[in-house]
Amino acid sequence: MTKADLVSEIVKSTGVDKNTVLVTIEAFMDTVKDNLSKGENVYLHNFGNFVVKKRAQKLARNILKGTPIIVPAHNIPLFKPSKSFTDSMKK
Repeated sequence: MTKADLVSEIVKSTGVDKNTVLVTIEAFMDTVKDNLSKGENVYLHNFGNFVVKKRAQKLARNILKGTPIIVPAHNIPLFKPSKSFTDSMKK
């Protein structure tokens, strides 16, 4: 499902005009990205959590040259679905 498909489904189910739904979805995604970039997690009850996971510095290997390289510590975004979300997927 693409963002356009999501907008169409919400328009069908709510009757709200397409532009309003698109602006709302864009604002939601921007808010989640902004909070994660600040290091703050986003918790959505009965849906899931968008969290920032910290990766430690590690030693890796350049496959082509065979030389070791250091990958610096960094943060990655992660989505953890809630228990009710995962239970609904099992059905």
